[in-house]
Amino acid sequence: MNMLEKAIEKSKTLKDADTPSSSKKIDNEQSIAEENPPIDQSSIIKFDWDYLHNNGFIRIDDSHSRIAEEYRSIKRPLVTNALGARKSDIKNSNLILVTSSVPGEGKTFTSINLALSIAAEMDKKVLLIDADVAKPSIAKVLGIKSKVGLIDFLETDTLSLSDIILQTEVPGLRIITAGKSHKFSTELLASDKMIALSEELSKRYSDRIVIFDTPPLLATTQAEVLASQMGQVILVVAAEQTPQNFVLESAKKLQNCSDIVLAVLNKAQRNLNAGYYGYGHY
Repeated sequence: MNMLEKAIEKSKTLKDADTPSSSKKIDNEQSIAEENPPIDQSSIIKFDWDYLHNNGFIRIDDSHSRIAEEYRSIKRPLVTNALGARKSDIKNSNLILVTSSVPGEGKTFTSINLALSIAAEMDKKVLLIDADVAKPSIAKVLGIKSKVGLIDFLETDTLSLSDIILQTEVPGLRIITAGKSHKFSTELLASDKMIALSEELSKRYSDRIVIFDTPPLLATTQAEVLASQMGQVILVVAAEQTPQNFVLESAKKLQNCSDIVLAVLNKAQRNLNAGYYGYGHY
Protein backbone atom coordinates (compact mmCIF):
# COMPACT_ATOMS: atom_id res chain seq x y z
CA MET A 1 0.00 0.00 0.00
CA ASN A 2 1.54 3.31 -1.12
CA MET A 3 1.48 6.52 0.92
CA LEU A 4 -1.61 7.88 -0.89
CA GLU A 5 -3.58 4.69 -0.22
CA LYS A 6 -2.52 4.76 3.43
CA ALA A 7 -3.73 8.35 3.73
CA ILE A 8 -7.09 7.49 2.18
CA GLU A 9 -7.46 4.48 4.49
CA LYS A 10 -6.66 6.61 7.57
CA SER A 11 -9.17 9.24 6.48
CA LYS A 12 -11.85 6.57 6.11
CA THR A 13 -11.08 5.19 9.56
CA LEU A 14 -11.43 8.62 11.15
CA LYS A 15 -14.68 9.22 9.30
CA ASP A 16 -16.09 5.86 10.45
CA ALA A 17 -15.20 6.76 14.04
CA ASP A 18 -17.32 9.90 13.77
CA THR A 19 -20.56 7.90 13.38
CA PRO A 20 -24.01 8.64 14.84
CA SER A 21 -23.32 6.10 17.60
CA SER A 22 -20.23 8.05 18.62
CA SER A 23 -22.25 11.27 18.60
CA LYS A 24 -24.89 9.55 20.66
CA LYS A 25 -22.26 8.50 23.18
CA ILE A 26 -21.02 12.09 23.42
CA ASP A 27 -24.60 13.36 23.83
CA ASN A 28 -25.16 10.84 26.64
CA GLU A 29 -21.99 11.93 28.38
CA GLN A 30 -23.07 15.57 28.09
CA SER A 31 -26.49 14.69 29.50
CA ILE A 32 -24.92 12.92 32.47
CA ALA A 33 -22.67 15.92 33.07
CA GLU A 34 -25.71 18.23 33.08
CA GLU A 35 -27.51 15.98 35.57
CA ASN A 36 -24.44 15.91 37.83
CA PRO A 37 -22.68 19.28 37.48
CA PRO A 38 -19.37 19.83 39.30
CA ILE A 39 -19.90 20.80 42.94
CA ASP A 40 -18.59 24.16 44.08
CA GLN A 41 -17.01 23.25 47.42
CA SER A 42 -17.47 26.80 48.73
CA SER A 43 -21.25 26.47 48.35
CA ILE A 44 -21.58 23.30 50.43
CA ILE A 45 -23.61 23.90 53.60
CA LYS A 46 -21.72 23.01 56.76
CA PHE A 47 -23.49 22.47 60.09
CA ASP A 48 -22.64 23.53 63.64
CA TRP A 49 -22.77 20.00 65.06
CA ASP A 50 -22.10 21.12 68.64
CA TYR A 51 -25.08 23.48 68.51
CA LEU A 52 -27.30 20.79 67.01
CA HIS A 53 -26.18 18.19 69.55
CA ASN A 54 -26.78 20.59 72.45
CA ASN A 55 -30.31 21.15 71.16
CA GLY A 56 -31.15 17.46 70.90
CA PHE A 57 -30.46 16.78 67.24
CA ILE A 58 -28.78 13.70 65.83
CA ARG A 59 -25.04 13.71 65.24
CA ILE A 60 -24.01 11.80 62.14
CA ASP A 61 -20.85 10.60 63.90
CA ASP A 62 -22.76 9.28 66.94
CA SER A 63 -24.91 6.39 65.81
CA HIS A 64 -25.44 4.94 69.29
CA SER A 65 -27.12 7.88 71.04
CA ARG A 66 -30.63 7.53 72.40
CA ILE A 67 -32.07 9.97 69.86
CA ALA A 68 -30.38 8.12 66.99
CA GLU A 69 -31.84 4.82 68.16
CA GLU A 70 -35.33 6.31 68.50
CA TYR A 71 -35.29 7.71 64.97
CA ARG A 72 -34.18 4.36 63.62
CA SER A 73 -37.48 3.00 64.89
CA ILE A 74 -39.45 5.91 63.50
CA LYS A 75 -37.87 5.91 60.04
CA ARG A 76 -37.99 2.17 59.36
CA PRO A 77 -41.67 1.87 58.31
CA LEU A 78 -41.37 5.13 56.35
CA VAL A 79 -38.34 3.91 54.39
CA THR A 80 -40.00 0.54 53.76
CA ASN A 81 -43.06 2.29 52.37
CA ALA A 82 -40.99 4.72 50.30
CA LEU A 83 -38.36 2.43 48.82
CA GLY A 84 -39.19 -1.11 49.86
CA ALA A 85 -41.90 -3.71 49.50
CA ARG A 86 -44.86 -1.31 49.66
CA LYS A 87 -43.47 1.24 47.21
CA SER A 88 -45.69 0.13 44.33
CA ASP A 89 -48.82 0.24 46.51
CA ILE A 90 -48.52 3.90 47.52
CA LYS A 91 -48.63 6.79 45.07
CA ASN A 92 -45.74 9.22 45.63
CA SER A 93 -44.50 6.87 48.35
CA ASN A 94 -41.15 8.69 48.66
CA LEU A 95 -42.81 12.04 49.45
CA ILE A 96 -43.26 12.42 53.22
CA LEU A 97 -45.07 15.36 54.80
CA VAL A 98 -44.34 16.29 58.43
CA THR A 99 -46.91 18.39 60.24
CA SER A 100 -48.60 18.89 63.61
CA SER A 101 -51.92 20.14 64.94
CA VAL A 102 -50.66 23.37 66.49
CA PRO A 103 -47.31 25.20 66.75
CA GLY A 104 -44.68 24.07 69.24
CA GLU A 105 -45.14 20.30 68.97
CA GLY A 106 -41.76 19.57 67.41
CA LYS A 107 -42.49 19.04 63.72
CA THR A 108 -39.37 20.85 62.48
CA PHE A 109 -37.27 19.02 65.08
CA THR A 110 -38.74 15.78 63.73
CA SER A 111 -38.23 16.76 60.07
CA ILE A 112 -34.54 17.57 60.55
CA ASN A 113 -33.78 14.53 62.70
CA LEU A 114 -35.62 12.22 60.32
CA ALA A 115 -33.65 13.63 57.38
CA LEU A 116 -30.34 13.26 59.22
CA SER A 117 -31.18 9.73 60.31
CA ILE A 118 -32.06 8.57 56.79
CA ALA A 119 -29.10 10.38 55.21
CA ALA A 120 -26.76 8.65 57.65
CA GLU A 121 -27.42 5.36 55.85
CA MET A 122 -24.86 4.53 53.19
CA ASP A 123 -27.31 3.96 50.35
CA LYS A 124 -30.01 6.54 51.10
CA LYS A 125 -30.52 10.06 49.74
CA VAL A 126 -32.80 12.68 51.30
CA LEU A 127 -34.12 16.03 50.12
CA LEU A 128 -35.42 18.16 53.01
CA ILE A 129 -37.83 20.92 51.93
CA ASP A 130 -39.00 23.76 54.18
CA ALA A 131 -42.61 24.17 53.07
CA ASP A 132 -43.60 26.08 56.23
CA VAL A 133 -43.44 29.24 54.17
CA ALA A 134 -45.33 31.33 56.74
CA LYS A 135 -42.85 30.64 59.59
CA PRO A 136 -39.83 28.87 58.08
CA SER A 137 -37.45 27.37 60.64
CA ILE A 138 -35.11 24.91 58.91
CA ALA A 139 -32.71 27.55 57.58
CA LYS A 140 -32.57 29.25 60.98
CA VAL A 141 -31.94 26.02 62.91
CA LEU A 142 -29.30 24.76 60.49
CA GLY A 143 -27.63 28.14 60.01
CA ILE A 144 -28.35 28.36 56.28
CA LYS A 145 -28.28 31.63 54.37
CA SER A 146 -30.01 31.25 51.03
CA LYS A 147 -31.39 33.91 48.71
CA VAL A 148 -33.89 31.70 46.92
CA GLY A 149 -36.10 28.77 47.86
CA LEU A 150 -39.38 26.99 47.23
CA ILE A 151 -41.63 30.06 46.91
CA ASP A 152 -39.19 31.78 44.54
CA PHE A 153 -39.20 28.68 42.35
CA LEU A 154 -43.02 28.49 42.29
CA GLU A 155 -43.45 32.21 41.61
CA THR A 156 -41.15 32.52 38.60
CA ASP A 157 -40.19 30.58 35.50
CA THR A 158 -36.59 31.80 35.56
CA LEU A 159 -35.40 29.33 38.21
CA SER A 160 -34.73 25.64 37.73
CA LEU A 161 -34.89 23.00 40.44
CA SER A 162 -31.09 22.86 40.57
CA ASP A 163 -31.03 26.59 41.38
CA ILE A 164 -32.75 26.07 44.74
CA ILE A 165 -31.30 22.74 45.88
CA LEU A 166 -28.48 23.22 48.40
CA GLN A 167 -25.65 20.73 48.84
CA THR A 168 -24.66 19.89 52.42
CA GLU A 169 -21.62 18.33 54.01
CA VAL A 170 -23.69 15.18 54.59
CA PRO A 171 -23.34 13.38 51.23
CA GLY A 172 -26.88 12.00 51.23
CA LEU A 173 -28.64 15.19 52.33
CA ARG A 174 -29.78 18.14 50.24
CA ILE A 175 -32.04 21.01 51.31
CA ILE A 176 -34.51 23.46 49.78
CA THR A 177 -35.34 26.44 51.98
CA ALA A 178 -38.74 28.14 52.06
CA GLY A 179 -37.59 31.23 50.18
CA LYS A 180 -39.19 34.65 50.46
CA SER A 181 -42.52 35.34 52.14
CA HIS A 182 -45.50 35.71 49.85
CA LYS A 183 -49.10 36.76 50.51
CA PHE A 184 -50.37 34.11 48.09
CA SER A 185 -48.19 31.30 49.42
CA THR A 186 -51.16 28.93 49.89
CA GLU A 187 -52.21 29.43 46.29
CA LEU A 188 -48.64 28.81 45.11
CA LEU A 189 -48.47 25.57 47.10
CA ALA A 190 -51.74 24.48 45.48
CA SER A 191 -50.66 25.54 41.99
CA ASP A 192 -50.15 23.30 38.97
CA LYS A 193 -46.44 24.05 39.18
CA MET A 194 -46.28 22.67 42.73
CA ILE A 195 -48.19 19.56 41.66
CA ALA A 196 -45.77 19.12 38.75
CA LEU A 197 -42.83 19.56 41.12
CA SER A 198 -44.20 16.88 43.45
CA GLU A 199 -44.65 14.50 40.54
CA GLU A 200 -41.13 15.20 39.28
CA LEU A 201 -39.63 14.60 42.74
CA SER A 202 -41.59 11.36 43.04
CA LYS A 203 -40.84 9.92 39.60
CA ARG A 204 -37.54 11.44 38.46
CA TYR A 205 -35.96 11.03 41.89
CA SER A 206 -37.75 7.85 42.92
CA ASP A 207 -34.63 6.58 44.71
CA ARG A 208 -34.62 9.64 47.00
CA ILE A 209 -36.83 10.32 50.02
CA VAL A 210 -38.27 13.84 50.06
CA ILE A 211 -39.35 15.30 53.42
CA PHE A 212 -41.63 18.36 53.51
CA ASP A 213 -41.74 20.33 56.76
CA THR A 214 -45.13 22.09 56.68
CA PRO A 215 -47.21 24.43 58.87
CA PRO A 216 -49.51 23.07 61.61
CA LEU A 217 -52.79 21.72 60.25
CA LEU A 218 -55.06 23.76 62.50
CA ALA A 219 -53.14 27.01 61.98
CA THR A 220 -53.23 27.26 58.17
CA THR A 221 -54.57 25.35 55.17
CA GLN A 222 -51.15 24.94 53.57
CA ALA A 223 -50.32 21.54 55.09
CA GLU A 224 -53.71 20.17 54.07
CA VAL A 225 -53.17 21.42 50.52
CA LEU A 226 -49.75 19.78 50.30
CA ALA A 227 -50.90 16.54 51.96
CA SER A 228 -52.98 15.68 48.90
CA GLN A 229 -49.74 15.50 46.89
CA MET A 230 -47.86 13.28 49.35
CA GLY A 231 -47.58 9.54 49.76
CA GLN A 232 -46.99 9.50 53.53
CA VAL A 233 -47.77 11.88 56.37
CA ILE A 234 -46.27 12.19 59.84
CA LEU A 235 -48.48 13.92 62.40
CA VAL A 236 -46.32 15.09 65.31
CA VAL A 237 -48.10 15.18 68.66
CA ALA A 238 -46.85 16.63 71.95
CA ALA A 239 -47.81 13.87 74.36
CA GLU A 240 -49.84 14.95 77.39
CA GLN A 241 -50.00 18.49 75.98
CA THR A 242 -52.01 18.49 72.77
CA PRO A 243 -55.79 18.11 73.40
CA GLN A 244 -57.20 14.90 71.99
CA ASN A 245 -59.83 16.74 69.96
CA PHE A 246 -57.04 18.68 68.20
CA VAL A 247 -55.37 15.42 67.18
CA LEU A 248 -58.64 13.92 65.96
CA GLU A 249 -59.49 17.05 64.00
CA SER A 250 -56.04 17.00 62.37
CA ALA A 251 -56.32 13.31 61.51
CA LYS A 252 -59.73 13.98 59.96
CA LYS A 253 -58.17 16.61 57.69
CA LEU A 254 -55.64 14.04 56.52
CA GLN A 255 -57.70 10.89 56.17
CA ASN A 256 -58.64 11.55 52.55
CA CYS A 257 -55.23 12.85 51.53
CA SER A 258 -52.79 10.00 51.96
CA ASP A 259 -52.39 6.26 52.10
CA ILE A 260 -50.39 6.30 55.30
CA VAL A 261 -50.52 8.54 58.37
CA LEU A 262 -47.98 7.98 61.14
CA ALA A 263 -48.40 9.69 64.49
CA VAL A 264 -45.07 10.56 66.10
CA LEU A 265 -45.42 11.15 69.83
CA ASN A 266 -43.02 13.93 70.72
CA LYS A 267 -41.63 13.92 74.29
CA ALA A 268 -43.54 10.73 75.08
CA GLN A 269 -41.53 8.91 77.74
CA ARG A 270 -42.71 5.31 77.68
CA ASN A 271 -40.83 4.09 80.75
CA LEU A 272 -37.85 5.00 82.91
CA ASN A 273 -35.34 3.40 80.56
CA ALA A 274 -36.99 4.19 77.23
CA GLY A 275 -36.42 7.08 74.89
CA TYR A 276 -38.55 10.14 74.41
CA TYR A 277 -40.17 9.23 71.14
CA GLY A 278 -42.64 6.64 69.94
CA TYR A 279 -44.74 6.08 66.88
CA GLY A 280 -48.07 4.56 65.98
CA HIS A 281 -50.48 4.22 63.10
CA TYR A 282 -53.83 5.81 62.38
